[in-house]
Amino acid sequence: MRADRGGDAREHPTLDLGRIEAAREAIAPYVRRTPIEHSATLSRELGCEVWLKLELFQKTGSFKPRGAFAQLLEVLPQARERGVVAVSGGNFAQGAAYAARELGVRCRVLMSETTPSNYVEATRGYGAEVELTPGIPAAFQRSEAYREDGWVLLHPFAPEAMMAGNGTLGLEIAEDLPDATDAIVSIGGGGLFGGVATALAGRLPAVRLWGVETEGADVMTRSLAAGEPVSMEPTSLARTLGAPTTCDLALDVVRRLAQDVVVVADEEAYRGARWLLERAKVTSELAAGCTVAAARRLRHEGRIRDDARLVLVICGGNVDLPTLSSYAAAFDPG
Repeated sequence: MRADRGGDAREHPTLDLGRIEAAREAIAPYVRRTPIEHSATLSRELGCEVWLKLELFQKTGSFKPRGAFAQLLEVLPQARERGVVAVSGGNFAQGAAYAARELGVRCRVLMSETTPSNYVEATRGYGAEVELTPGIPAAFQRSEAYREDGWVLLHPFAPEAMMAGNGTLGLEIAEDLPDATDAIVSIGGGGLFGGVATALAGRLPAVRLWGVETEGADVMTRSLAAGEPVSMEPTSLARTLGAPTTCDLALDVVRRLAQDVVVVADEEAYRGARWLLERAKVTSELAAGCTVAAARRLRHEGRIRDDARLVLVICGGNVDLPTLSSYAAAFDPG
């Protein structure tokens, strides 16, 4: 799949560079500018220059506060009056809870009962109330009942405001590495890719944008094949990529701006996360490790050029020791 990258189609009428720049001004008091670091080791392995955008050093350990603050600030008076409810597999829970605490808003988060305890405890630690449901699809259904009761719904990936906040990460990449040629961004529901791709396409018109999913969390790939957003029951170990659906806006951005969306196995994502731990000295989720896997595949296939200046977005680091140990037991037995 290769997108149409020409003309005015690079900007969506409700998600464009101006909106992302406005979001950056709004959320600046609350989020960190995260570092981008050159990786000599991965550059040698791949035979091109590679940088890591270390967004796992964002407050709460992932990119999610960017979009949570952007979304919440747009509805702040109503949110303070009625409270907000959010659905999350882990990272958005913490981002929404943190944003709500900082802005003085009551927050309730709906999470699957299979969510690892470190996510649940951290979300409560930021002051949110947590309600566990049988799964993420059930959590989304439950959120509608809260919305009908007057709560303000914060969505983990869909709204334009969420994507605009996420896109501020892309502005930082463009400013810190203006000669970047390629960027690899993981896709769950598509809110991160949607924002980052729009920002980079606006600031660096020649950059090539690649998405990556894991098998069993490949709702974007399935939606592209169907020509519309579809639903699925996620099965991937990459829990933070396990969106049960995508949205029209995210699908539209991927169609227009992505060179391709690569789907890798959980084991490949684990190998990437293990490399990040052992060589880059950062502890990442499979949702970030999959970018290393995608880079290896794209380079092997010749789709990343020899002269590339490649950025991998290391989107989150919320993984605990028992989970890491379970990955090692599954993929490195003996």
